[in-house]
Amino acid sequence: MIPQLAPTANADLAARLEHAINHKTKPLGSLGVLESLATQIGLIQHTSAPTIDRPAILVFAADHGIVAEGVSAYPQDVTWQMVENFLAGGAAINVFAAQSGCALQVIDAGVNHDFGPRTGLTDRKLANGTANFAKQAAMSAATCAAALEAGMALAAAVEGNVVGFGEMGIGNTTAAAALMHKLCAIPVSLCVGAGTGLSADGVTHKQRVIEDAVALHAGVDAPLEVLATFGGLEIAMMVGAMLQAAALRKVLLIDGFIVTSALLVASRLQPAILDYCVFAHCSAESGHQRLLGALTVKPLLQLDLRLGEGTGSALAVPLLQAAVNFLAHMATFDSAQVSEKSE
Repeated sequence: MIPQLAPTANADLAARLEHAINHKTKPLGSLGVLESLATQIGLIQHTSAPTIDRPAILVFAADHGIVAEGVSAYPQDVTWQMVENFLAGGAAINVFAAQSGCALQVIDAGVNHDFGPRTGLTDRKLANGTANFAKQAAMSAATCAAALEAGMALAAAVEGNVVGFGEMGIGNTTAAAALMHKLCAIPVSLCVGAGTGLSADGVTHKQRVIEDAVALHAGVDAPLEVLATFGGLEIAMMVGAMLQAAALRKVLLIDGFIVTSALLVASRLQPAILDYCVFAHCSAESGHQRLLGALTVKPLLQLDLRLGEGTGSALAVPLLQAAVNFLAHMATFDSAQVSEKSE
């Protein structure tokens, strides 16, 4: 069952947070986005003294049947090879998660590889990847529902109050672009990008593959039907995890294009989820800026990242910590005996 989410809006609490922020020893508004971030976290946690406690990043991995259409610059084997790199501690997300003090959990949602029991790998494999959505639906409604449920259970088990999201899956920018096109009514040409490094001709081919697939599945419009038809197992599992994390009033850290496509689906199911989301960065992947615009949200960072893995989520954690720490520890004009601005 999809969790029902309430908006975080609370006029009394927002006023208390604003009063606390405005009486710190600084000109009004001088900490910029950190001030609105502190307010948002306070509203999510329903307190005037928000904290960042044991942040975690969940990286969901799965394969995509659409790779058979030649939409990726890399072979499908790279998915499982990169999962091995995560488990060995050698990927960018390992470095950045450790740097930011984040617990890192790697989830096999549907990788086309038998890892066997492995330390550090959470096995929630529902299939060896999705079907080729250029030929048939990526997954059945039942499989999609199972992925949502698995994601909800994973989010419910996270101990901290911040959950960052990341992914790995060769072909998943194609799935994300299809989801964006279907749920935002943005032309496919404005949704597709180079992904892992396609040439201009490759991007054009990718666009045609999506357009043909959309024509094949004409009439699929409801969010869960769109997710099952065009999505990935890792994307569907993230949708469930996001919804459950928000229901538990956790801060959601949204990474790049693929993670944002999962959030797009979640927002079509429960619009209030946007209140719980901090958008870590704007990816260099073509389409992400437009997708953020369609959601009417602003990212914290602009670093031209396009790696995925949750790297943007990990890099944004120190900004969340800065927001709650200035609110908790910065002196007020009264306590520091500093004169306030003259009227």
